[in-house]
Amino acid sequence: MANNPFEFDVSGVLNGDGLPETVTHTGPSPSRIGPEMIAIPAGREVEVEATLTPLGSGVMVDATLTAQLEGQCVRCLKELTPTETLRISEVYAADDDFITGDAEEEEDQGSGDEIGCVEGDTVNLEQAFVNEAGLTLPFNPTCQPECEGDTDVPTPDGISGEENNLVDPRWADLEKFL
Repeated sequence: MANNPFEFDVSGVLNGDGLPETVTHTGPSPSRIGPEMIAIPAGREVEVEATLTPLGSGVMVDATLTAQLEGQCVRCLKELTPTETLRISEVYAADDDFITGDAEEEEDQGSGDEIGCVEGDTVNLEQAFVNEAGLTLPFNPTCQPECEGDTDVPTPDGISGEENNLVDPRWADLEKFL
């Protein structure tokens, strides 16, 4: 994609004067970013601001993504459209010798701490933001500060109504089987 807001040219930083450079890109998100109930939909306008810091034959990228999310409250099903900011800090290697270890020591294979690579003088931050969204966005979003949904429905806590003696109406018909 020619105007992917997640792709940053790092050739100037890698071959430059050693000073960090801050760049901002805006454009449509090429994919959905976030969990099932709330996410940045594909095509939604996002703003990505990245500070690119040279590390010899690598680049440190500190970036923020600001976008409007789209989802539903899990209690009342009201449409949610909050604007959120996600932050990442990632290191990308420009060549294979950026980080080397003892060749005989291979116990760290697949630890999940793999370093991204600079590909064709660019870094793509999309997967880093996908990972961050999965870790920070709620899997069960609710209206903030208080849900205006049915106040007789207990909070989904895994135990329907035991703490406040309310029977969850979704399970009320099952009482006849007890």
